[in-house]
Amino acid sequence: MVGGGTKVAALKCPQCGADVPAAEGYVVCQYCGSSLVVNTRGAGQGGQPGPTVFRGMKLTPYTLQDPGGTGLPVFRMLVPVGWEMGGGVEWDLTNIGQPGALSFQLWNPKGLEAFEIHPNMNFTGGSMLGGMFGGSEWGAEVRQPVDAQTAMRELVIPRCRAGFEGLQVVRVEPFPELAQLAGGQQGGMGMKQTDAARARISYRLGGHDIEEEFFAAVEVLRTPMASMMVSESVFWYVSYILSFRGGQGKLDTSKDLYDVLVRSVKVNTQWKAAYEQVITALAQGQIAHTKVIGQIGAQYAQTGAEIRAENLEGFYARGASNDRISREQSEFMRNVETYWDPNKGMEVELPSQYENAWTNGLGDYIVTDSDLFNPNVDTDSTQNWQPLQPVQ
Repeated sequence: MVGGGTKVAALKCPQCGADVPAAEGYVVCQYCGSSLVVNTRGAGQGGQPGPTVFRGMKLTPYTLQDPGGTGLPVFRMLVPVGWEMGGGVEWDLTNIGQPGALSFQLWNPKGLEAFEIHPNMNFTGGSMLGGMFGGSEWGAEVRQPVDAQTAMRELVIPRCRAGFEGLQVVRVEPFPELAQLAGGQQGGMGMKQTDAARARISYRLGGHDIEEEFFAAVEVLRTPMASMMVSESVFWYVSYILSFRGGQGKLDTSKDLYDVLVRSVKVNTQWKAAYEQVITALAQGQIAHTKVIGQIGAQYAQTGAEIRAENLEGFYARGASNDRISREQSEFMRNVETYWDPNKGMEVELPSQYENAWTNGLGDYIVTDSDLFNPNVDTDSTQNWQPLQPVQ
């Protein structure tokens, strides 16, 4: 077994004993879902033992860009080495409340594991007639608000997994931790109500039995209206839609990996500021007739000074507050520990199940639960890996 200073036999999973295919530094066991780091140094050369396997992860930084809209980076995060990514921001200026829809997919090309950020859904309670007959207003679908569990059953799962073979909803339950986190993200006038849920589903994909866990929050903003026809305006969103996928019976074992992926996502405050200015400009009719999405980037490149320092300071302060709320109050993402990276001069959250953490100064990280593993000795890397210390 790995841990406690014991090294395992070559290419056997230390958790379940199953065979582990050859990999360059990182692999997920397809029998139990454990994250594994592979020792590749000196495999069979000069009397040295072949490759060995430890419980752990190898992560590298990734930045998602928005080239077709603001031209700015959207977010950065840590991703497993060797995994593939796709997605971006799709712009639709007819939807005033949500002109940009973010979607992102991250998957293991050698396994069944995947992490996905799904586009938010925005709705309006609509005018009296719109509320009766459906349709859309300002680009938002007219639909009366529902609670998070209903939204999960009737909106999130059907729209995100429509047509999947053998789709079954295993359970849907409230998730107040996410509701607390989402409720702290936005102020403004009016009354805001926030609810959240999570769901476990199963289906078949490519001949494999899959289970997936979804998370989503429902945010409802009600603003009084001085009108004979309508007493209030109602705008609501299904947001924070995330999902984690794995082989049947293996999803819970991979939870530590998914925790780290979500906690590592850091939204670029400048992109968020520009995005909110696009919403404001659309609402005021300033760019209502812009048809070419690429003009957004050109416009905000010319007027970037309008994103004033005091506004950015507010976004930074809000982001710091949200990080603090997430760390101190929310249990949405558990089992992580904060380390100080002296090369980057910043804190990084890595899984607490592993006793040892390393960085190469380039933003890459390795965590293991073995005292014997040293990436400077046990890998073919020529980089200088340094151990990290937890923040006290």
